[in-house]
Formats: sequence, structure tokens, C-alpha cells
Amino acid sequence: MVSLSIHTICNKNNHTMVLNCTLIDDVLERYYLSPFYAIEFCIGFPGNLLVVLGYIFCLPVWHSCNIYLFNLAVSDLIFLCTLPRLSYLYANEQVETNPYACIINRYVLHVNLYSSILFMVWVCMDRFLLIKHPMKNHYLLRPRAALLVAGLSWLAVNVEVAPMIALMVQDLQSGNWSLCKDFASLKGEVNPFGYSLALTLTGYILPMVAMCGFSYQIAHLLHVHERALQHRATSYKKTLRVVASAAAMFLVLYTPYHVLRNVTIAIWQPWAGVKLCTGMYVQGLYILTRPLAFMHSVINPVFYFLMGDKFRQLLFAKLRKLLRKTERPRQPA
Repeated sequence: MVSLSIHTICNKNNHTMVLNCTLIDDVLERYYLSPFYAIEFCIGFPGNLLVVLGYIFCLPVWHSCNIYLFNLAVSDLIFLCTLPRLSYLYANEQVETNPYACIINRYVLHVNLYSSILFMVWVCMDRFLLIKHPMKNHYLLRPRAALLVAGLSWLAVNVEVAPMIALMVQDLQSGNWSLCKDFASLKGEVNPFGYSLALTLTGYILPMVAMCGFSYQIAHLLHVHERALQHRATSYKKTLRVVASAAAMFLVLYTPYHVLRNVTIAIWQPWAGVKLCTGMYVQGLYILTRPLAFMHSVINPVFYFLMGDKFRQLLFAKLRKLLRKTERPRQPA
């Protein structure tokens, strides 16, 4: 009887432990993802909206760098519009039941993830070419070339994300179109682990290497021309700091997300043989990295003011002009 009681207690304890570890996702989604996404929207949406409107109404002449930054701001703005619904669903412990909303949300999320770093690569390339060709006589420094590069970038990112759409449709079909899952939990004919690794390589690692390469080249040019261009060394150093900061931002925000996304997908494969609670703990760590990866949408507006050619001065001048117009009717006759 004693041994039977002990065995019963152990079984109950194991069952309780399993129940507790399976609740990790629900707790993190409600008390971590929901407020984090709400904060990102409240801070990032006004900043990116201000930049988009500023570029449209305040910038009379667009250079190649402005075109890349504008596309980056538009991508961030569209993504941020999806966060309120996600925050609401997580806060109320609800799941997305509309399959169209599910697919569009995940599509926008991942297109923004990889278009942002790609457009920042072109910004870094533009700054490098501008230092190497101060007279702006390089083909890629022309606005038409920048429009072509931006269009091809959107096409490339959509091609990268297209297999995910097929994987999501297959997963929704298997769940009777009623359960919207995160990328790391999808199952279908497309191999999710192999696809995630390929997406990490093409969408993150290669652009990250390119950003670091442009940072190195700018530093090299700065070192070579430091004596000959002493009067412009300060502006060159500012460009180097901005480009290096952009590379560091994506390295810090994207690396944990991609590492844990691939690990999470791997542990749920049949060949992994990982225990349920171990997998749930790893998945919990992956959830922690998700809003951090999209923090770039909040930070990016800082680079618009640092890199844009006279954009800050033009924007502030426009805002002061609008404020003066609103104050005039209030003055007594």
C-alpha cells in the first residue's frame, strides 16, 4: 500500500510538472508578448508614420539613400499595423480563427523581418559608395538605380517568404482552418527545418555579412584618406558610427531569434527525441526573442534622422511652420 501510494504521488507530480511546462506558452503570450507588442506599436507607429509623411511632404529632392530609407519606413509601418490585433488576442488568451488574417499577419511579419535588414544593407552600401565617390558619379548612387534595387529587393523577399505561405496553408488545412500557429510550429509537405535554415542563411546571415563588410570598407577608406581629407574626417567618422550601429543592432536583435527558431523547429522533429518539457522550455526561450527581433521597427527612425540628407532640418522646419499656422487663429483680433 505504501509503495502504491508513493507511485501514485510520483505519477501525480509528473503529471503536474507536465501540465505546468505546457502552460509556458500561454503565460508568456499573455503577460510578455501582449504588452511588449503594444509598447512597440505605441512607440514605433508614430515614429515611422512621421518619417513616411516627412519624406512625402518635406523632401523636395530624393537621393538614393532616401529611397532605401523610405522603403524601410513603409515596411516597418505596415508591420506595426499588425501588432494591435496580436496584442489583443494574446491578452485575452484567444487564437486567430480567421485563416486569411493568420496568413496575412505572418506574411507581413516575415516580409518586414527580411526586407528591413536588406534595405539597411543598401543604405550601408550607399554610404560606402558616397564616401568612395564624393561627386555621386557612381551608377548605384542615382535615384533610378535605387528604385530598381528597391523593387528587386521586394521581389527577392517575397520569393523567400513564399514557401512559408504554402507551409501555413498546409498546416491550416490539417487543423480544419481553425488554428493559427507560429512559424516554428508549422507542419506540412515543405520541410520546416530545412526551409528555416535556408531562410536564415539568405535572409539574415548573408545580409549581415554584407553590412559588416561595408562597415569595414568605410573604416578602411576613412583610414586611407584621413590625412588627405582632414576637414571631412568628422563627417566620415559619423557615417562609420551610424553604419556600424545599424550592423550591431541587427546582430543583437536578430541572432537570438534565428538561433532559437531553428533550435525550436529541430527539437520538434521526430528524429530529435526531446522530452516534452525540455521542448517547451526551449520554445519559451524562443518566444522571448520574438518581440526583441522586431524591436528594429522602433529603433529604425533614429537612423532616418542620422542618415537622411538634411531630412531632420526640413522636417523640423515644416513642423514649426504648421505650428505657427495653428497658433494664428487663437490670437485675438
